[in-house]
Amino acid sequence: MRVVAGQLRGRKIEGPRGDATRPTTDKVREAIFNALASMDALHDARVIDLFAGSGALGIEALSRGASYCVFVERDKDALVAVRRNIEALDLRDCSEVAPRDAIGALSQYRDVDLVLADPPYGFSEWNTLLADCCAPVVVLESNREIGDVAGYTTVRERRYGRTFVAILRHEGLAEGTVEDT
Repeated sequence: MRVVAGQLRGRKIEGPRGDATRPTTDKVREAIFNALASMDALHDARVIDLFAGSGALGIEALSRGASYCVFVERDKDALVAVRRNIEALDLRDCSEVAPRDAIGALSQYRDVDLVLADPPYGFSEWNTLLADCCAPVVVLESNREIGDVAGYTTVRERRYGRTFVAILRHEGLAEGTVEDT
């Protein structure tokens, strides 16, 4: 796995041991971040990467101009991988690793501009996950259509093979849809 674009483009990202995590493919990451760039949602953004796994989504955000990222993960092997990636890419000064469950994390980390959530397939607790969320933009990844999430308007939802990606805007900010990338 490699960083797709930005300052760290081409740099290698280590994945966790085993098959407990499912990394987002380069194609899907590129589509997500091109859409976010078209929304101007990355420049100096404070990001939280829920269910971080290797940290690939948060690292991609940092590479493309985000100012800070909190990586939330509870799996021990994934925590090892995300910490190694932060160290190898010299991202210590602009990141934090929070070893905890993603559910409830947004009550502690409320001052974020962008939420990235790539939970294990089968996850459906979107309203619970985002109950304490005030972030202007949220990206959700799943193996099925995500549907409505309280407080948010879907501005873009696409399918990439078995992966569905939805980009949501806080209802007070929703102003239309994102163009295809």
